[in-house]
Amino acid sequence: MTDRHRPPRIAILVCPGFAQIDVVGFHTIISMIPGASVHLVWKHRDEIAGAPHFPTRATTTFADCPEDLDVLFAGAVPTEVMEDRETLDFLADRGSRARWVAGVCAGSLLLGAAGLLRGYRATTFFQVHDQLSLHGAIPERGNVVEDRNRITAGPATGSHEIGFRLVQDLAGDELAMLAELVSEYAPKPLFGVGTPELAGPELTERALAFTEEYVAGLSHSAGVRG
Repeated sequence: MTDRHRPPRIAILVCPGFAQIDVVGFHTIISMIPGASVHLVWKHRDEIAGAPHFPTRATTTFADCPEDLDVLFAGAVPTEVMEDRETLDFLADRGSRARWVAGVCAGSLLLGAAGLLRGYRATTFFQVHDQLSLHGAIPERGNVVEDRNRITAGPATGSHEIGFRLVQDLAGDELAMLAELVSEYAPKPLFGVGTPELAGPELTERALAFTEEYVAGLSHSAGVRG
């Protein structure tokens, strides 16, 4: 259980090869809550590089991460992290007590691998949407899917939208609206091809080919745990 009378505590997973596009947006938005304690968590505090190359460091180790989190957040990570027992155990432990458990892109599959989405509706990026059921989740299409205290989203803009929703819950509508305005969040995509339905079959096939190796690795990871 978390204490709503203190500033919120947020843990964001970082690791070698983490998708910085999934993390930076959420970190920016959630950090607008006055007094928020935002932890970038990993096994150690040595320098690591996100993907594409984005040098950073964790601010808190797994061992030192607060146990009573308001938000546990994960974005996409390399497939080897999906199979890393220490990481999965950490997520399972903190997620079991967190007020909110949030995942963006393949971060949803990571949460699923930690046993945190069983019986919950969830989403992820379209290339692996069907893999959610391998973790006991209920796949649902949508850029953001909220089910009780689990909230998941597709890549990139999903991290901002989860951020706004959790600012709303933790700090109220007014601050969430202010965060949206300060960020000038009003997406107007250049081409309007951000879903398979909008993109059409040819471009969708190219996107599937672009992520084929990563998707195969995620499928293998799910099979290893199964």
